[in-house]
Amino acid sequence: MLLAAAVAAAEVVVDAHEPDDTVPAAVTMDFVPPPAGSYALHAIMPAPDGPVLDPDGRRLPLSRFTAGKITLLGFVYTSCADARGCPLAYQVFRTVRHRAAEDAELRDHVRLVSLSFDPARDRPAVMRHYAAGAPPNGVEWAFLTTDRPRTLVPLLDGFGQDVRIEVDAHDRPTGPFAHVLKVFLLDERAIVREIYTTAYLFPEVIMNDIKTLRLEHRLQRKVVR
Repeated sequence: MLLAAAVAAAEVVVDAHEPDDTVPAAVTMDFVPPPAGSYALHAIMPAPDGPVLDPDGRRLPLSRFTAGKITLLGFVYTSCADARGCPLAYQVFRTVRHRAAEDAELRDHVRLVSLSFDPARDRPAVMRHYAAGAPPNGVEWAFLTTDRPRTLVPLLDGFGQDVRIEVDAHDRPTGPFAHVLKVFLLDERAIVREIYTTAYLFPEVIMNDIKTLRLEHRLQRKVVR
C-alpha cells in the first residue's frame, strides 16, 4: 500500500535511532570521478515546494531550504536499520558536510537537508533528537518533517521518490519502509542537477559535483558582469 494510506493510520510514536558513528560497509568505488569543472551537470527538474516542519515545529516552505545554496537533499526515516539505506546516507552527508566546512570557498554556499518520509513517527521533536548528532560546523544541515502524509506525498512525487510500507488488515504498519535510496543535488536556483543512488553515493563524487556547480555559478556571474 502506498505511503499516504499507511502512514495515515500509524499513530504510535517511536524514538529516533541514535545516529551511528560506525560507517556502514561501503561499496567499493571502482572508478575515478572526473575532476571538478571538467564536465557539466544538466538541469533535470525544478525541486517541488510545499510546507515542511523544522525541528522546532515551525511550518516553513521547503523552498526556504532548497534555494540560495547548493543543496544536498535526501529522504530518510529515523528508525531505519538498513545499513545500506538511511544510515549510509547519514554518514555520506556527514562526510560531505565536514569536507565542505574545511573549504572556505564552499562553506557558506552548501546546505544539507534530511527530510523524513515517516511523518506519523518522525515528529519535530524526534527530528530534533536526530539532529543532535550533527553539531554546528559552519555548514547548514536542516532536519525536516511534514505534518501529515497529504503534505508529504506531493514532495515525494515531485522528486520521484517512491516509498512503500507493508500494512496489516487495519492499515497499521507491519514492517520497515521499502524505498530506493536517492539523494538529490540542487543548484542555487533549486534545480535538481544530479540524482545519486547507492552505486554512486560517494563523498568524492558529490564533492566534485558541488565544486562543479560552484564553478558554474562563478562563471555565470562573470558573464553577467
